[in-house]
Amino acid sequence: MHVVPGLKVLYFGTPVVLVSTLNEDGSPNLAPISSAWWLGQHCMIGLGNSAQTTANLLREGECVLNLPSSAMVDAVDRLALTTGKPTLVEYKVEQGYRYEPDKFGAAQLTEQPSDLVKPPRVAECPVQLECRVVEVHPFGGPKRHATAFEVEVLRAHVEEDLVIPGTHYVDPLGWDPLIMKFCEFFGGGENVHPSRLAEGWKMPHRIPTA
Repeated sequence: MHVVPGLKVLYFGTPVVLVSTLNEDGSPNLAPISSAWWLGQHCMIGLGNSAQTTANLLREGECVLNLPSSAMVDAVDRLALTTGKPTLVEYKVEQGYRYEPDKFGAAQLTEQPSDLVKPPRVAECPVQLECRVVEVHPFGGPKRHATAFEVEVLRAHVEEDLVIPGTHYVDPLGWDPLIMKFCEFFGGGENVHPSRLAEGWKMPHRIPTA
């Protein structure tokens, strides 16, 4: 039997992406998102309008989409509830966000120069996609509280061990992406780490820890 609960969150499960962009002063910003999907050589990503990444994408038009494996969950969680914007909107203050100007340092991740765009890649991520913005779409109801960006992938960097030998394809058995479902981290179908984001959003579920 189905019920109609009036769901407040439609967060059924998408890959986590670390989006690297450049701030206005040229310093790098790094933000975890989990609203992304790909078709061909293009990707759609969605971000709230209060995010520093949104401002950077609108101004610079470039980014790197870094895809962490499930083994990188510690680093991703260290970025949870941080923002590169010095002035926080009220709801982020209530959720426990804090201003963090050094996102790479906070996550304990390494900057790696890109080939075709200015924002750096995340050296530890097995997949790194250099991208440019091609379309911008206001999103999220009458008040348009979010923005959907269509980006074109200019160059894909993939760990050699993940590429099927002699082909241009990623081995789906070797690639274990970090997935976020309803603000919780999953890899290989299992919950892999407690989530600060779930706490900040006051999610009603409780996942038991070992």
